[in-house]
Amino acid sequence: MGLIGQAQASGATPMDPDEIEGLIPRHITLKRELDEYEQANILAAQAEIEKRVAKNMLSEAYVRKLHKMMFNKTWRWAGTFRKTEKSIGIDPSQIGVSLRDLLDDVKCWQEFNTYPIDERAVRLHHRLVFIHPFSNGNGRHARLYTDAFLRYCGVDPFSWGRINLMNASATRNAYIAALQAADKKDYRLLSAFVRT
Repeated sequence: MGLIGQAQASGATPMDPDEIEGLIPRHITLKRELDEYEQANILAAQAEIEKRVAKNMLSEAYVRKLHKMMFNKTWRWAGTFRKTEKSIGIDPSQIGVSLRDLLDDVKCWQEFNTYPIDERAVRLHHRLVFIHPFSNGNGRHARLYTDAFLRYCGVDPFSWGRINLMNASATRNAYIAALQAADKKDYRLLSAFVRT
């Protein structure tokens, strides 16, 4: 089974052949190898963002920059908004506008202290995942971006359900269920999940 079939079988966002063509390390043939390679790239980005708080983090430029930092050794299109429809996410032509609306909302929440900080971060995370701006890596990007936002606010990052690392599928299912509840404007499951 090639990368496309494996990505679909694992429950990840399916990628089309043009996106697969953007893979930088040509030696990778298995989904497991891709996951390991991406994880190394993500850990390097995480170490970089933990060094300093980005002053422009509530900008489209930073959203793109973080994705590029996370996947620049893996995908040629890292940091570029997707151009194709996916099984999740808004119409690709609306990504830029929706992202600007989200970032403007977050600035307003900050200025007027609209929600407690954890709820601001939960809502930010949910909407970023809902927009699904990139071809791949949206959940991982949204989690790291949310953690960067929390650091920006002077708060500890979320734990993201690390309560049971031995059972990743149960943790992932709880995360997806929490996101689906948030789609219906019920943020309770996601709020509980992020700090477990």
